[in-house]
Amino acid sequence: MGLQISDAELEIMKIVWGNPEEVTLFAYIMDALAARGRPCQKNTLIVLLSRLVNKGFLSARKIGRRNEYTPRVSEAEYRTAQTKHFLDKIYEGSAKGLVSNLIMGDLLTDGEYEELKALLEKGREKP
Repeated sequence: MGLQISDAELEIMKIVWGNPEEVTLFAYIMDALAARGRPCQKNTLIVLLSRLVNKGFLSARKIGRRNEYTPRVSEAEYRTAQTKHFLDKIYEGSAKGLVSNLIMGDLLTDGEYEELKALLEKGREKP
């Protein structure tokens, strides 16, 4: 998976990941971008989609005049890869450094802090 994608490419991937259908049609992406307040020219979208195909994020299939796109990378896989990249780049791979910064930098709400604490406790209980 080509790790880095542009913000515009990520916006497209979010639409594809959020589509309950197995395949996503070109027209669906056009409509969804417009609905998100990010209308895109047809040719621009063609270029962005072909980049995502080249980077291994999407596979494309032409059925008659319709283009169908299928994700080759799940949202969870992408998030995990991005998180690891961020940890390596900013915190030299230290998850503790990230969590410490979230807490000490007062970047968590009380609810988020309690949820994180519960997740850490739950994680410890695993065999």
